[in-house]
Amino acid sequence: MDKVKVMVIAALSALMSWLGLLAVPVFLLVGVNVIDYITGIWAAGYRTENVSSYKGIRGIIKKVCMWILVLVGAWIDILLGYAAECAGLNLNLPFIVAIVVAVWLVVNEIISILENMLDIGVRMPPFLLPVVKYIKKQVEDKAAVSDCTNEVTDAKKHKEDA
Repeated sequence: MDKVKVMVIAALSALMSWLGLLAVPVFLLVGVNVIDYITGIWAAGYRTENVSSYKGIRGIIKKVCMWILVLVGAWIDILLGYAAECAGLNLNLPFIVAIVVAVWLVVNEIISILENMLDIGVRMPPFLLPVVKYIKKQVEDKAAVSDCTNEVTDAKKHKEDA
């Protein structure tokens, strides 16, 4: 049993070392995924919904897709780092895109957990859900990237007007 513990600790340590700043949002995402799934099943009974294996599998697939989104964000970060290196820039870029994706997903899951708890009938402070929704909006606003096609169209229009 001690060998198993050592192997698990070594694997988790290597994973955390590789993830760096992304480790905390990733582990939070694991936790909120599990809690959202459980509270969703409980809340279904209060919503008079039938819980079926089909709905359960769809929920699990949705959670797996969330992990794929974080992975895609990490790939984008790796590509950005590679492009910077190829351009001769000596930048040490952390997982920026992946962190923003993971934080956004964590906040979405927290909102879902709170909504499930409301459906179950749990009383909660009236400020809690608005605060979490505000955090989500802040993440979205900070990560907003304007649509390049609109900028090009606007620039052409401005040039024609001049």
